[in-house]
Amino acid sequence: MIRCLVVDDEPLALHILEDYISKIPFLKLVKATTNPIEALTLVQDGGIDLVFLDVQMPELTGIQFLKISNGKAKVILCTAYPQYALEGYELDVIDYLLKPIAFDRFFKSVQKAQTVIAPAAKPAAPAEPVKQDDFMSDFIFVKTEHKIQKVYLHDILFIEGLKDYISIFTPAERIITLQGMKKMEDALPEKHFMRVHKSYIVSINKIDSIERSRIFIGDKIIPVGDTYREDFFKIVDGKNI
Repeated sequence: MIRCLVVDDEPLALHILEDYISKIPFLKLVKATTNPIEALTLVQDGGIDLVFLDVQMPELTGIQFLKISNGKAKVILCTAYPQYALEGYELDVIDYLLKPIAFDRFFKSVQKAQTVIAPAAKPAAPAEPVKQDDFMSDFIFVKTEHKIQKVYLHDILFIEGLKDYISIFTPAERIITLQGMKKMEDALPEKHFMRVHKSYIVSINKIDSIERSRIFIGDKIIPVGDTYREDFFKIVDGKNI
């Protein structure tokens, strides 16, 4: 069992990594925190094998964290900034994951960590932790005007309701289908999709930023409705972690 620590100043990123870790049988999450000073203390006290570490944090950067911790735990860097990769590898990190992090890429990285931290352990089979309904491999079929179309869940940015129709937005296209929001909401895995307004469902992993009661996904601004605000911000501020 590899004891893990997640350090990121974005609560949403903590939520996603905590979910990923829960799917891997040989990982045990000890702590998920937005406070790098608290995390550094845990590492220096021992008992942490692997740290999933953000780079750009206000109190202590990931690079500074690496230098101070001095190899007391193995590290996988998780960041949206590729320019830190070389310096990270010079400081002997196991891997470098670019956000948004796909589950299959995450799993390859922790398999690599397993061979370094517990080389005598039997490697986990790739299919073992991946459930049949896993977000990265699942899909739905929706009926459009001329055909029934397969839509991979990992491609969905957000869904907009338009009376009796809904529009599914992906990076490549907008798919319009004749069905209600409630039926679509029930068909999606709640760990990765959330109703935030009577007219919108968002993919949590695709959120770029949040400003007050507005969600930004690419160039789209999505309002958070009064009915859904409390549950949404429980996830964002880490209260449910």
